[in-house]
Amino acid sequence: MAIVPQAYRLVQQHILPWITHVPKKMNDPLKLGVLSLPSIRTTEIINPVATHPDVVLYAIASGDSASASSLAAEHRFETSHKSYAELLADAKVDFVYISLPTALHFEWAFKALEAGKHVLLEPPFTSNAVEAKALVRKAEMTNRILMEGCHWQFHPAAHRFRQIVDSGAYGGIIGTSAGMSSTPAIPKDDVRWEYDLSGGSLISMGSVVGLTRYILHASTLEDIVHAEAGVSEHGRLVDSSMLATLRFKLGSINPEADDSDVFSILYTDMDRAPAYGIIPRFWELPSIRVETETFEIYFYDVLSPHAYHHIAITEKSNGKTKYEHYFKGGPLWNDRGGMLWSSYRYQLEAFVDKLRGKHPVWWITGEESVQQMKTIDQVYRKSGLPLRPTSEMV
Repeated sequence: MAIVPQAYRLVQQHILPWITHVPKKMNDPLKLGVLSLPSIRTTEIINPVATHPDVVLYAIASGDSASASSLAAEHRFETSHKSYAELLADAKVDFVYISLPTALHFEWAFKALEAGKHVLLEPPFTSNAVEAKALVRKAEMTNRILMEGCHWQFHPAAHRFRQIVDSGAYGGIIGTSAGMSSTPAIPKDDVRWEYDLSGGSLISMGSVVGLTRYILHASTLEDIVHAEAGVSEHGRLVDSSMLATLRFKLGSINPEADDSDVFSILYTDMDRAPAYGIIPRFWELPSIRVETETFEIYFYDVLSPHAYHHIAITEKSNGKTKYEHYFKGGPLWNDRGGMLWSSYRYQLEAFVDKLRGKHPVWWITGEESVQQMKTIDQVYRKSGLPLRPTSEMV
């Protein structure tokens, strides 16, 4: 089944842009500036902007003039800049999307806010909670909009999954487990293996933390029961994998519940061993399982629900399973959206609503991102690894 989302990702990146209806742009649309490396995944922001009537691809900077100019021509930006600083100095830019190594997130998001730009920042938000708090404070001081781009939280399937669990129709939560892995391994020259660039499996695959906190409505946790980091050949400070157990209180999740413990297992792995030593585990897509007294509720392929996903509800007593799929609508979007909209496109819709003074159907607050980074920091401490480095700008 995993071959379906893998194939669709290729279609989405290389074919859908040619066949998807491109609406006429509104008068005076928002102008986007992109800060990236010399390569950029078009699915994250370029394709979503193409189908949004109120945003245009205005400017891009990618570290040097030549690569920026090449990317601008390839993806039809109106202009390019030779440096990130030059782009932020461009008065025509309304907001920026930052797609850089994690260690650079704080610096360039901070400078963007200081330059008067609104910021959509790819996850992870920052390198640690100290940076996260400082960045949120900066957004408040400058009165600019800042949001971590946890795109999957904007998709109708995520909203439906939470609605199912919240309904109580399948019993109270007694535990969760969330996992994300890469097989074949993430390439050895990837920045996610570099400690100085805030690499590591937990922080790079921190969506498993976000997934757990999302479904539990948990802003804080009670305790890290256990955390074990896998040894990396890239250095003892970088975790190739992380296995952790977190403890939450049911009463803090549901005021009407008792104060029972909820244990949540997290697993990340940037170098997952092939099955039987030879078969890449393409079927192991980011997922979360919620266990109640009588049911298991499983959300498969959380990070790319637009490619493929299912929500499986299994009754423990007889093993019967029913499946649900949501690509548009759902409990929050209603009649907005489209069958071909990606989670990134839904995210952009909400972000633009916020910029235009409207009430977005979903939002990720600065405090949520701070708590996310606090949780990641706590797991690193429990595992015996140091926190990712803090920017000298803090």
